[in-house]
Amino acid sequence: MRAKLSYAITAAVLVFYFVLVGSRGVMLIQSGTLVTVTFGVAVLILPVIGVWFLWKNTQFVRRANALAAELDAEGGLPVDELQRTPGGRIDRDSADEVFAKRKAETEAAPDDWRSWFRLAVAYHDARDTPRARKAMQRAIALHDGRPVQQP
Repeated sequence: MRAKLSYAITAAVLVFYFVLVGSRGVMLIQSGTLVTVTFGVAVLILPVIGVWFLWKNTQFVRRANALAAELDAEGGLPVDELQRTPGGRIDRDSADEVFAKRKAETEAAPDDWRSWFRLAVAYHDARDTPRARKAMQRAIALHDGRPVQQP
């Protein structure tokens, strides 16, 4: 719940920022000179890119959460079997061990979105966010029946 609240607050702040920047871009365009119109158009491009990025990330999070809920209903969510340091951080050797299991599971069933979901969790636990995201995107594509690009 805390993560959802943080995401919602961050998204709201970004939307406020996009509106603020966009209004400045419109004001520059309304000035009517070649330089201000050029800068105004350039300033308007930033919020458009930001809104697109926020939209794509929100879609990704919603789809990943839907897969998590479906996997939870099936009883297939990965069990947290990671060792922790006294400070609460995940032990690297433990994460590597679990990752090896998840990777083998995925290699055994490369067309199963569930194994890719669990692999994404293992990547995340190993603090490899780019690979975690790619694995989750693959899980989403397999779940939705879309063609998957080979790495």
